[in-house]
Amino acid sequence: MATQAIAAQGFMGVGRGTERVAPRDQAELVAEHNARMLAAQRHARRGPTPEALFAKHIDNTRLQKMADPARAREMRTFACAMAMLLSLFLIYGWQHFSAIEYGYRIATERQQMQQLEEQNRELRLTQAQLTSPARIDAMAQQLGLSAPQPGQVVLPNAEASGSTAVMAEAAVPGIPAN
Repeated sequence: MATQAIAAQGFMGVGRGTERVAPRDQAELVAEHNARMLAAQRHARRGPTPEALFAKHIDNTRLQKMADPARAREMRTFACAMAMLLSLFLIYGWQHFSAIEYGYRIATERQQMQQLEEQNRELRLTQAQLTSPARIDAMAQQLGLSAPQPGQVVLPNAEASGSTAVMAEAAVPGIPAN
């Protein structure tokens, strides 16, 4: 409709003047004018189709929405089903991530237990090295200690045997004994 109005306005300016145009020439002029207008519209057009705007005058103020109890019941049932489904997914996800977290905790505890076992083994080895009789004899000889003479060793149950207590003496090298 807008195209026809534009074409009519442009066509009215074609045959100005007092002379009359023959009907055949007039048809050619109209065809030529329409071709120019179509080319101008194609040039001005933004997309593959022309834009058309229509005004709609619809009055919905008298319409009322009626309550549908069956639809409301269906929607409540659907909402409950979706809530249950969502809760199941959340519970599954919680269990899944808890299992992963516990797996990491177990791996950490196992690693710590292995480290403690290794440390315990090293400490037992160190204890065995420090308490070896050969090492203790070598350190005693460096300090100037010698093997005890008979009678220098007092046993805790010596009182029952009637022997007298003897004081142990150590000769330290470099320090004169009194």
